[in-house]
Amino acid sequence: MSLEVTRFLLGDGPKRVAPFSHAVRAGDFLFVTGQMPTEPSDNTRCVAGGIEAQTHQVIANLKSVLAGCGADWNRTVMARIYLTDFARDYAAMNAVWETSFPEGGLPARTTVGVTGLALGALVEVDLIVAL
Repeated sequence: MSLEVTRFLLGDGPKRVAPFSHAVRAGDFLFVTGQMPTEPSDNTRCVAGGIEAQTHQVIANLKSVLAGCGADWNRTVMARIYLTDFARDYAAMNAVWETSFPEGGLPARTTVGVTGLALGALVEVDLIVAL
């Protein structure tokens, strides 16, 4: 039995900040690379405005990748969230995150405090989505 694998490099998606595929489909799942809080057309800096603005932008970038892959945000089964200042930003990030899914539709999740992220980002999120 062979597992079909498809890699997505999206011309219309958020500009990549490193050499990676935006997402990889393996069987019935889509593995989405961690997205940064950059404007879709500018991969050189993160949006201003703190953790709330950056969380909103990460979600927008993730939804853009999913749309480019023909996938649905509401079929997210697992998310990993990385925060550079866990104690300061965890509650505010959660407030934004919770409103981005329908009631009762939150995915499984791991949130980790890290010492740094690319471009000085405060938050990064990667996903596993059922297709």
